Amino acid sequence: MLSDLLGAIWRRTPGGLKRWTMSITNARFAVTAGGIITDGNGRVLLLKHRFRPGSGWGMPGGYINAGEQPVEALQRELREEIGLELDQIELFKARAFKEPQQVEIVFRCRAIGQPKQLNYEIEKAEWFLPSELPPQLPKDQAELIHQAFSDGATQPD
Repeated sequence: MLSDLLGAIWRRTPGGLKRWTMSITNARFAVTAGGIITDGNGRVLLLKHRFRPGSGWGMPGGYINAGEQPVEALQRELREEIGLELDQIELFKARAFKEPQQVEIVFRCRAIGQPKQLNYEIEKAEWFLPSELPPQLPKDQAELIHQAFSDGATQPD
């Protein structure tokens, strides 16, 4: 009975008030798109970011802009940061973090060619065999890479 009344009131509430109510009662978080990008030789691409905490090594990716699809965000980030195009893009995993408040959508994909230029954010772009990842790579990212390679979907042609 009470839930029916509350539902009726909510349905009649103006849209702006609904959005404001939802914005103050729900957690805010960032959404990013990342890639486990491979080449035809069974290697994975890692970037050393100038502004990333720790060693700077990590999987390529970045924030998703408002209204942008996750795949488009990953493609944009790779073009902007290292001039690389992607192919065979498939959803691999989505994961959430409490700190920072973030949802990350991870794709597996193939590189078309090699990195062409590095923008100011990127210090290095290097290919690594999964068995020879840099020891400074965050442990959770190393585990994701190993998972992606364990099912054979990212093996050389």
